[in-house]
Amino acid sequence: MKIAIAFDHGAYDFRQSLIEHLNSKGHEVEDFGTYSKESCDYPDHGKPAVESVAKAECDKAILCCSNGIGMTMLANKVSGIRAAMVYSKTSAKATREHHDSNILCLGAKEFTSEDLLSFVDIWLTTPFEGGRHLRRINKFPSQC
Repeated sequence: MKIAIAFDHGAYDFRQSLIEHLNSKGHEVEDFGTYSKESCDYPDHGKPAVESVAKAECDKAILCCSNGIGMTMLANKVSGIRAAMVYSKTSAKATREHHDSNILCLGAKEFTSEDLLSFVDIWLTTPFEGGRHLRRINKFPSQC
């Protein structure tokens, strides 16, 4: 699977762990930065990653900032994107089963790297259930 990743400076410390983890699982990583701890604006990195999913250049994306909120809000402005900020193993599973999320947003300063990687693994391996959940997703406004 080809996975876009994007970070801001607040999540930079988690960046290398995520890249190594995804590579070890056999995923191809498309890295949209940031590439340092220097202060940056998360949309500069998040938006191109989100657009790569919307254009089907990448299968999914993982966006990381300090708390996950900004990246989530940014991603959900793009048509065809269903981004979810995950805060537990249960939410990581549910956002795939029930919402068919195609972008995972993480708050890198809210959890340990071990916790974040467990959320990533659950999110990447949980299938969408379809059925009544698809019916509900189909009721989203067209921008979603």
